[in-house]
Amino acid sequence: MPKVEHAPYKDGDCFVDYENKVFEDVKAKPGEKALITFHTVANEGSVGFVNLLQATRLIRKGFETSVLLYGPGVTLGVQRGFPRLGDEAFPGHMNCNKQIAKILEEGGKVYACRFALQALYGYGEQNLIPGITPINPQDVLDIILLARRDNAFILNTWTL
Repeated sequence: MPKVEHAPYKDGDCFVDYENKVFEDVKAKPGEKALITFHTVANEGSVGFVNLLQATRLIRKGFETSVLLYGPGVTLGVQRGFPRLGDEAFPGHMNCNKQIAKILEEGGKVYACRFALQALYGYGEQNLIPGITPINPQDVLDIILLARRDNAFILNTWTL
């Protein structure tokens, strides 16, 4: 067996150079917009949470940021908790809800498709995190087309 010749790592050590930023720190120009779309199921992978973090970062970079929840993406926007709404059953259980609340607090807009809420998942508008705007299913395409027309940055979030 080969012998390990170095001391074990300890808390505070780094494995990579996290301070070396390769690209410029892009900030929005006045009036620039961003749209993040979500067609993904809450808590079934990291993409939903990671791109909610990206939406928050876009707000902080100065982009007028909107989030669109449609199809299974509406599951990101429903109130949850256990045993009561708002209770975190285990660490990280409420990550998506907390990040959506932060997006709303920091000036972002969040929209949820009414068709997906009711027809696909059996939720009503009262199940949404306060501050989320329910929209007509025909608005799903129109918000994307409006973002395109406005030359917005669009990040589409999908899982299959």
